Amino acid sequence: MFFSRLQRQQNVRHNKSLVVNLSSTTPITTIDLRYLSFSIDISVLAGGLWWEGSKGTQRGLGTERVAPLDLQQEKLDLLVKALGPAYVRVGGSEADKIHYFTSQPYHPTRNSDILIITQNMWHQLHDFCQRNELALMFTMKYGLFERRQQGYWQASEVKALLEYSQAHGQNIDICELGNELNAYWAFHGLTSQPSARNLAKDYDTFIRCVRQYSPNSKIAGPGSAFWPRIGEAIKPLSNISASFLDYLEEPLDIIDWHYYPFQSSRSPVKTRAATIKNILSPSSLLDYERYSKQLEIFRNQYQPSAQLWTGETGSAQCGGQAKLSDRFVSCFWWADQLGRGAKIGQKVMVRQSLIGGDYALINRQTLKPNPDYWISWLWGKLMGERVYDVQSNDPYVQIYCHSAKKEGKCTLLIINMSASPKILHCNGFGSKKKRFEVTADSLTSKKIRINGIKPKFKNGKVKLSDFPKLSKLNLVSPYSINFWCFAV
Repeated sequence: MFFSRLQRQQNVRHNKSLVVNLSSTTPITTIDLRYLSFSIDISVLAGGLWWEGSKGTQRGLGTERVAPLDLQQEKLDLLVKALGPAYVRVGGSEADKIHYFTSQPYHPTRNSDILIITQNMWHQLHDFCQRNELALMFTMKYGLFERRQQGYWQASEVKALLEYSQAHGQNIDICELGNELNAYWAFHGLTSQPSARNLAKDYDTFIRCVRQYSPNSKIAGPGSAFWPRIGEAIKPLSNISASFLDYLEEPLDIIDWHYYPFQSSRSPVKTRAATIKNILSPSSLLDYERYSKQLEIFRNQYQPSAQLWTGETGSAQCGGQAKLSDRFVSCFWWADQLGRGAKIGQKVMVRQSLIGGDYALINRQTLKPNPDYWISWLWGKLMGERVYDVQSNDPYVQIYCHSAKKEGKCTLLIINMSASPKILHCNGFGSKKKRFEVTADSLTSKKIRINGIKPKFKNGKVKLSDFPKLSKLNLVSPYSINFWCFAV
């Protein structure tokens, strides 16, 4: 009944039969080996304000304090290894007021809300990365909240942390300064928002510091936040990415940006609310591509050698939407953004978050994988680095094509966001070898099925061969996400 009602809302009038052609085996672009990556929010790592149990927001943060994350849990290692290799970004709103153990001694007051990364936390983080084939992307503290100070950022705290890490053989693969610096006005008040010119001055100082004290690290920036429908939002207050890149004197390795297609009920501003109808609307998927192309223009003009990365993304701002972001329906936007991002030139996609919040891949309390985890796992097993050009003539059926992990093979990702089955005719792909189909009992199910059975770890592993073989029919089920594997 629910499916039929949603179908009437969509008013789907598309043919049940579709054709997809692979006209060229020359890739249109390539992605990083660690394309599908994820974040651990610094609030979760160090025990700050977070989303679980929060009904609203507090200057861009949750309202409930959590215990620091234990990175030495065997089950967490097991789940993370199955997704690797990947980048893990440690950042988030509280990155700008964190206190490092390498800085001057700090004695917090009882009511202090400043977080501390202890020496033990720092070593455990690097051990966690080493065990699980993770490369670390770390958001360094910008931490200036008064306009008169901006343009004169001091690198002493960052320098001390970099020197300590170098002395202990700890790699920071990617460094960035500050979290969503174009949205400081929202997190810290209007007088805290840096101008593009002053931000560029501070970033130049930061880049020179990293080049000197951690020469093998790459540098990303500016990590600007984009909102659905309104982009960088308020001119000239937060619409600063183009001007920042213009003023910047030093080269960046990566231009990264943050984007959530929806907002949760916690969010004080909603330009597109997280609802089932919105999540399954093809038009909701288009803003991501539009803003990515804007940034590509800026990159080509000001930093032509830099890569484009989606440095933070999740289904809904402010922790995700309860009973949607951790359910089957979330898989549709996530599968599409993975495919769409790769096709339009994003080299890396960093998912917020690995653990913690309604939008997590892994539930923080139970350490059970949410539905998006399994889409991520299948992507990692089946989608290679070369991206091919394919098209769909049905907006409710999104189709993407990559090389497979093995030479001489390719994989189609087919996302059917409608209540209708589809017949898909494939031309130029070679012989079909295997199909993997993700479905669920309902769009709000917590559990998904791959080829009809619920995925689970057996003896610490989960393998593609665990799932029954499907017939090689051209049928695409209603509300399903499919990976079709071909021998070229």
